[in-house]
Amino acid sequence: MHAIATELNHRAAKHPIGDLQKIRTELKKLSRQPGSEIFRPHTKTVSDTWACHWGGRPELQFNIGVENVCETPELRHGVAFSFETSRDLPSSEVLNRLIPKVSLFNDYMRIYPELYEDMRMWHEYQGLHSSRSMPGPIPPECVEVNSFVFMGKCQPMDQIDYEAILTDFDRLLPLYKYVESGGEAQPITASINATFQFSSGCSIKASATLITQAEKQLNINLRHNKLQEALYNRLVSQYGEDNVGTELPSGIGTSVDLVVRQGAKYWFYEIKTSPSPRACLREAIGQLLEYAFWPGAQEATRLVVVGETAIDKAGKEYLYCLRRRFSLPIEYEQIVV
Repeated sequence: MHAIATELNHRAAKHPIGDLQKIRTELKKLSRQPGSEIFRPHTKTVSDTWACHWGGRPELQFNIGVENVCETPELRHGVAFSFETSRDLPSSEVLNRLIPKVSLFNDYMRIYPELYEDMRMWHEYQGLHSSRSMPGPIPPECVEVNSFVFMGKCQPMDQIDYEAILTDFDRLLPLYKYVESGGEAQPITASINATFQFSSGCSIKASATLITQAEKQLNINLRHNKLQEALYNRLVSQYGEDNVGTELPSGIGTSVDLVVRQGAKYWFYEIKTSPSPRACLREAIGQLLEYAFWPGAQEATRLVVVGETAIDKAGKEYLYCLRRRFSLPIEYEQIVV
């Protein structure tokens, strides 16, 4: 682990993550910068099996470590919260220091859940390792003394791709800044905040894969992809392939599931996989309003929640109320695969 940490330090100079200690100095208003290395080998933050960035114990930490849950050892890399106690962080203080940061982490993941959908989350407690799931807010039951919560990726120990690790660290920097600034740092950087620009076409993604029951959450993502492709085909048949696009940047750091262009106007569609129309509406409406009306976003003239189940009488009355009382152009459509 010391050798891996040293190699990452050496290569980091060409990456934004290489400025981590400078960033920490600015965020925490330190009197001086604590060196320039991400990791500091041969200190208490680097062991034989894991390492966190220098100064990272009471922070959302950039973390690497050995994972032995598979047949062959893997190297994990990503970000983590360690609720383990130490002389500097006794049990009476570790939760007080980290719970506010977990809250900020959860806020970020609720706003931008799609940014890290290629990563996985898991936690450890008393030697037990949870299954790996899609990234999202950390549930309260995982936040307890001596637990460890991680979000990131794994790769074989004998095939380490250092550039991939550093690129993922770069992607995680906006999350780190948001958490460690107390929410003051803007969640989305200019490199992520692409402006809205319509382009037609469908980005085909996986709709099936071999997964275990423990990874059931992944089914949601794969089901979403299948519904997205079906809805794209239906809308193309109605409005033409030049007027339908998928996963278009909203202009505020997120992406819209599907967009239909009608002259100079746009319709936004958000797909939800819940079996309940009410749950689909609850999850999607906030996203659609943000996509269409957040400052800097591309305004839409029609907002459509898409689910697999036909909307019921109560759902119709709810949408009618939103349209009549608040003039919101909200609708619901069913897609059947």
